[in-house]
Amino acid sequence: MLRQRRLCQIHAPAAQPNPRLLLALGSVVHVFNVQLSHVDRGVYESLELRVARHPSETEEFLCARVLAYCLEVRAGLAFSKGLAEPDEPALSVCDLTGRLEAWIEIGAPDAARLHRASKAAPRVAVYTHHQPERYWESLAGARIHKAETLELYALDRGLVAALVERLERRMAFELSVSDGVTYVTVGGGLISGPLTTHRLAG
Repeated sequence: MLRQRRLCQIHAPAAQPNPRLLLALGSVVHVFNVQLSHVDRGVYESLELRVARHPSETEEFLCARVLAYCLEVRAGLAFSKGLAEPDEPALSVCDLTGRLEAWIEIGAPDAARLHRASKAAPRVAVYTHHQPERYWESLAGARIHKAETLELYALDRGLVAALVERLERRMAFELSVSDGVTYVTVGGGLISGPLTTHRLAG
């Protein structure tokens, strides 16, 4: 419980890192202005996200992280320090008391990491953007606390790649989700791809 509250206190929205400090340490700050219409969840927001990209973070991982944030938007959601804090989730959700409500990963975290995450938070989600079927197979039968409750999502790789091609330090796009399909309008073009979900057997 202490670790949960400490993580939430560190990443509370009011304590966002100073962009100038991040730049001094070698990170690059990207600004994303997003018009979000998540029809499937009934969420409609105008977002301005300042996201620090760690020197070792790929553009593909950054775009997947931003997409996951947009798809997860809710009260208490925050970015972590990313690759600078490898033991923390990419995204977390905390309630007003500081209790960790959701641990959200990007990429392909191993079973041991998901086991720890499931013990730390009542909800764990993973957004994968590279070979999701192979990744899901690697988790089947592994020792993971409450494995059947894990929420596994596959971001469309072509959609992520298209965002990477258009990536700039300051970027604006529209994102909508309807009937399990993600649509991104950026630079006058429309990109779409399915948001696939998967569950492990209990």
